[in-house]
Amino acid sequence: MCDLNALWLDVLKIFPILSGEITSPLETVEDEVFENVYRHLESLGTITTLTSILSLEIESTIRNILVPKFWKHFTPTENETPKVKLDIPVNTAAFSDPNALFFTFIYAIDELYNSYECLELIKPRLLYLNKKPLSASSLENTQKTLHNALLAQLPPSFNNFVGDFYSVHFRLFTKDLTLSVNALDSEVFTDLPCAGCNFDLDQCCCQKLTEMVTATNVKLLKMGLIDRLAGSALTALIKLKIKEHINDTCVGIFDRSHLKQLETWINDVVMTWLTSIFTEWKSKDDISQENIPQSVQSFKVKLTYFMYETFAQNVISQFFSIIIDYPDSSPAIDDLKICMEKIDMRVYLTESLRSSLEARILHPGVNTMDILTGYVAAIKAIRHLDNTGVILEIVTAPIKEYLRKRNDTVRRVVTGLTEEGPTDLSEELAKGEFIKYGKDAGNNEYSNWENWEPDPFGIDPNVLELNNSKVIRSADIISMVVDIYGSKELFMVEYRNLMADRLLSQLDFNSEKEIRNLELLKIRFGESLLHSCEVMLKDVTDSKRINAHIHGDENSDESPLFDISSLIISAQFWPSFNKESLQLPVELENEFKKFTKAYESYKGNRTLNWRTVTGRVNIVIEIGDRVLEMTVPPTQAVIIYHFQNKNEWSLEELSSLIKVPPSALRRRISFWQNHGLIAEIEPGVFGLLEKETEKTQFDDVNITDADEEDLESAMASASDQREEELQVFWSYIVGMLTNLDCMPIDRIHQMLKLFASHSGGVEFTQDELKHFLQRKVREHKLLFSGGVYQLAK
Repeated sequence: MCDLNALWLDVLKIFPILSGEITSPLETVEDEVFENVYRHLESLGTITTLTSILSLEIESTIRNILVPKFWKHFTPTENETPKVKLDIPVNTAAFSDPNALFFTFIYAIDELYNSYECLELIKPRLLYLNKKPLSASSLENTQKTLHNALLAQLPPSFNNFVGDFYSVHFRLFTKDLTLSVNALDSEVFTDLPCAGCNFDLDQCCCQKLTEMVTATNVKLLKMGLIDRLAGSALTALIKLKIKEHINDTCVGIFDRSHLKQLETWINDVVMTWLTSIFTEWKSKDDISQENIPQSVQSFKVKLTYFMYETFAQNVISQFFSIIIDYPDSSPAIDDLKICMEKIDMRVYLTESLRSSLEARILHPGVNTMDILTGYVAAIKAIRHLDNTGVILEIVTAPIKEYLRKRNDTVRRVVTGLTEEGPTDLSEELAKGEFIKYGKDAGNNEYSNWENWEPDPFGIDPNVLELNNSKVIRSADIISMVVDIYGSKELFMVEYRNLMADRLLSQLDFNSEKEIRNLELLKIRFGESLLHSCEVMLKDVTDSKRINAHIHGDENSDESPLFDISSLIISAQFWPSFNKESLQLPVELENEFKKFTKAYESYKGNRTLNWRTVTGRVNIVIEIGDRVLEMTVPPTQAVIIYHFQNKNEWSLEELSSLIKVPPSALRRRISFWQNHGLIAEIEPGVFGLLEKETEKTQFDDVNITDADEEDLESAMASASDQREEELQVFWSYIVGMLTNLDCMPIDRIHQMLKLFASHSGGVEFTQDELKHFLQRKVREHKLLFSGGVYQLAK
């Protein structure tokens, strides 16, 4: 028989875990003890039983002792600070709170590894004791048990510790790179702390910290815990570093490409660092492609994808600035184009850019010309990014909708096309390309089939159907701007109005510039729409010739009181004038009659109908010791003319004399109040000021109103002219509703189009007809109910 107590003591000497002790390293056991224990256990037949007991004891120790003790470091109780005991002397007091997490993590891993190493040494002793290989189930894998136990009790805050540990690791790893970037300003950075350890340069402990980090990482690698415990925190940290690097190196810099530099940084820095974590390494030179784990190589694809996505989001968030800086910002757009080929970002781009444009320019604080400038810049930049035009149409749709609601949009577009100086629209006009509209815009698709491109993916098919991408691709910038209203006729009417204003207000206008603009517009819009403009320019030339002939006529009986230089227009080719009138004094009216007789004698069967309210008058005013020479509109000239016969006029009396409404007359009189010649003596009564310093208590001159006279157009607005053209169809509409009682708008539109096509009349859209009919409803001439119109009873 054997002494069981002595046998048990020998078993405990070989396997101290059975007594609850986990010490590392294990005490050395002599071979005689192994032989003695083996002989007695073999005779008792209990080796298998001992193996099972050890397996259960190891599992129980891991779950109930090792793991709770490990997690206790990361879940301290209130007012308890984790105690950190390190073998390497480092001044931890100099570290901030996040670095305290770093040292806590190192100490906890070191303690866990010592216990794990002790448990791992049990297996070779049991193998030695058995004298034969054990089955896989005879002793459960210690590493797998440790993994399962740690994951089962994982505290929520653990990722913070892992993240801080690898953050310090990354900082130490990239220290040399940081120093090389800042090498040019080395003198400035001598006063800053070390980029690796954050200590002063004379107290740098990067070498010690690197040794600590490397040793801890090797322990994690041996326990197989890097992927299991640190995987998610490590991924989050790498993504954070990628975002920080993009923000530090790419934000606000659009004049150069960044993708190649970012790809190099991912390969040389991030992947090298990640490889050093998953492999036991001595230096960066020891790492070879063959030693890189497959998991790390596959992770590179995910990180590269994330880098493209983050960079694309960064560029898209700054795309408004990129639009403003275009074409200098074209490298940034090229980078974004590459990213979008790899990642579907079209929906994100359209939503982000639409909201950015709406917030930046689509509000009352931005003037129309600035909105148009932004619209043209957006067309150029987005066309560079996506030449299909679908993204452009979706992004700029709110701009076009907003510009339609502004009354001065058409006038500003035409001004931008024809004004002097370099503007985006005038430069586009100078290119002299022909605009294709409607069905003709996509006719060249089959003739240019070699360069055919499909519609972009990732866009709602309904949007593609609504916005014909073939038309959008072929449209140039001017056609996109004209498409705001969908009618080139409206733009040509507004151009004719602006041209008429210039011809009427600038007596010495630049005819060469007008002819050049006209020829360029004819290339763009065709000659038929601009025939009236040609006649207008011819009228100006003919008027100068006629004026020269009349003024040089030596057969005139008497000399005129003043010279008249007339602009004789062909009324049917000029825009409609504002419905304003002005009654001239008898002396002045007689001079115009003399000019008319001279014209009739020159032209035979033709005569003149004067528009006295339009033009410019050169006058000399002598009042007191003041002499003023001015050029003013006719209404202002007539007002001051009447004050030479009578020093005081009431507003109603003067209004009835010159046939100008009182409200408009007060606005005209404010011009002379601004110049100190007329004052409001009492409410509604104005008097002439003999002295310059005189002023009354009723004077409250609005300089803005006084200067608006020069800005007013003599022409009727394009919308007023359009309504006047549609008025021609009113009699047809009355006749149809009288016979048919009531009709829907689409039927009315079809019938009127039939009349217009037979008579060669004005073309109009259903929307224009709707506005016209609604105005008749407001005037109580029509009734609208149930979707149909009928005459008011």
